[in-house]
Amino acid sequence: MMRRWTVSIAIAACVGLVAGAQAQSNKDKPKPPYFASIGAGKARMRSGPGRSYPATWLYVRADLPVRVVDVFKDWRKVEDPGGTQGWMLGTLISRTRTAVVQGAITELRERPAFGARVLWRAEPGVVGRLSQCARGWCRFDVRGQAGFVEISRLWGVASEETLP
Repeated sequence: MMRRWTVSIAIAACVGLVAGAQAQSNKDKPKPPYFASIGAGKARMRSGPGRSYPATWLYVRADLPVRVVDVFKDWRKVEDPGGTQGWMLGTLISRTRTAVVQGAITELRERPAFGARVLWRAEPGVVGRLSQCARGWCRFDVRGQAGFVEISRLWGVASEETLP
């Protein structure tokens, strides 16, 4: 009787660990749509979710922000800053948050405020890493030159999004 009880507890513990790991794994996988970036130096966009589909674009710009709009097995349907959509292998997509300057030359400020001192200026098309997004501003880092930028000047972050 004692042995069956011990085996039952061990099985229950294993089931609990597996369920917990699956829950954690599912928590780590955001539901589309969400922003991410291209993690590889070269990444092919395909017309469908598989290697047998023809490549439509070859991206040679790591850290370019993309918006994941759908998921199929190991594949992610992404949209680039220009609006082009296609499928990429999930291993080519990084959770690192980046954005690209859009519109006109953008000022990177010392603090997230319009009156703050301008530290840098970035032209449209410049890609940088994001952090500290709140109340319409994000910290934008371009290879060590960082400052706060209005979210409305960036593609790669939602207007009301908050990032640590």
